[in-house]
Amino acid sequence: MATDIVMPKLGMVMTEGTISKWNRAQGEDIAQGEVVLEIETEKLNYELEATSSGKLHHIAPEGAIIPVNGLLGYLLAEGEAPPEVTQNTSAANESEVSAQATDNKPVAGKVAVRGEAIPSTPGARKLAAKLGIDLSNVTPTGPRGRVVEADVRAHSETGASKATPVTDGKTPVKIDVSGMPSPDKVTKMSGMRQGIAAHMLSSLQTTAQLTFTLDIPVTELQSQRKKWSKSNKTAVTNTHVYTKICGEIISELPIFNSMLIDNQIYEYKKVDIGIAVALPEGLIVPVIKDVMNLSLADLAQLTSAANKRALAGKLSPDEVSGGTFTISVLGVVEGFTPILNRGQAAILGVGVTKQKAVVENNQIAIRDVCTFNLTVDHQLVDGAIAAEFMKRLSASIENPNSIFK
Repeated sequence: MATDIVMPKLGMVMTEGTISKWNRAQGEDIAQGEVVLEIETEKLNYELEATSSGKLHHIAPEGAIIPVNGLLGYLLAEGEAPPEVTQNTSAANESEVSAQATDNKPVAGKVAVRGEAIPSTPGARKLAAKLGIDLSNVTPTGPRGRVVEADVRAHSETGASKATPVTDGKTPVKIDVSGMPSPDKVTKMSGMRQGIAAHMLSSLQTTAQLTFTLDIPVTELQSQRKKWSKSNKTAVTNTHVYTKICGEIISELPIFNSMLIDNQIYEYKKVDIGIAVALPEGLIVPVIKDVMNLSLADLAQLTSAANKRALAGKLSPDEVSGGTFTISVLGVVEGFTPILNRGQAAILGVGVTKQKAVVENNQIAIRDVCTFNLTVDHQLVDGAIAAEFMKRLSASIENPNSIFK
């Protein structure tokens, strides 16, 4: 009996993934546990292993964007014919390939989606909405008369209809490039880059984001951190200390450990903090779980290990899900506006540390000062509560004795 290969759900907010590469060819014999294909999402790259043995049969091509539980292929018994994918296939098999063929030919293996007035791929519908194009005006070239993404692009490029600006706040208005020179290079965004773009835009459109900025002297913290690291033979960075401090503040101000979902406030006791890691192709946020029950040494070790796995592309789905608060250490610049991760109540952006003049006991002194930028969802967090967070952050950083005890 054929075994379905489907798009796995790699995290709470994942809705679709991209087939970046089939590792094995059509018809090859596959053993259970072998990697059959690579998947790219907005958060990570993932190698999908075979759940059973059999002959590999591809359904979706490389580059296809497939929804969670959508059909990717089959593992077949010897001599078994692949099941016929029909309009009545279960929801798990109703995935629509949205990859655009480079030669403008219809992509094979597409599956009809029930209930559509205009048969079309998700990619075609998304692009049409972005460009303000009515799909009923587009000439389809896909299998069984479906409109594919290439059809929408061709329709737009011929000028058959002018784009109507979208003003519903959910999709961007088409950018008018008339009068601009021809680009020297056009690069399709990767699945991760597309995911980040959609995630950030959605966050800005669905939250009331407000940023608070404060300069905090960190000279004493850095001095104690260096002494503690040496005596405990553990490499601890400022980021590790900031994470521990934030965990303590969040446990005392629980609104920062909540999420707004469908007009309901979800509150959590366990503090799970995501720490952003920059990658060449984007950004990923490994989550450090249960920060309050971790010692500073354990927190430092877990964070450093997660950072290394992030840079190597080896994070597991569990390691990038579940965070309710995020810390993003940008450095270089002082003030910036970090954008909330969708659903979260707050994100702390850490800027550059530099020497500045500060007033201490009516005297001017030169101290190492770091700029902290707290963005909150004003739907959840009032200004006074955000200010209280920054006040406690400043107090703990300037007097960090309790952290290094």
